[in-house]
Amino acid sequence: MATLSEAEISEKLQHLPGWSRAGGNIERQFSFKSFLPAMAFVNRVAEAAERGNHHPDITIKYNRVTMALCTHSAGGITQKDFDLAHQINRLESIS
Repeated sequence: MATLSEAEISEKLQHLPGWSRAGGNIERQFSFKSFLPAMAFVNRVAEAAERGNHHPDITIKYNRVTMALCTHSAGGITQKDFDLAHQINRLESIS
């Protein structure tokens, strides 16, 4: 899968609420009422990531979860990252 240009990444981020560029990744932080809802969200993301064989870097700090996406095998950000980011945003609304 081909990496996206800087212009393509910027354009796609405009249509992806909450996400931004963070170095070689696209990234978003999610906040929850407490630890258990945060972990339930992480588990839903893990299931979706496993189904799509595309896994985010996840940082958990009590009720805050940061997701970072990059297609390591392609050496940069691809459409696959944006597809998973949209899916993650939908999973947040289930919380």
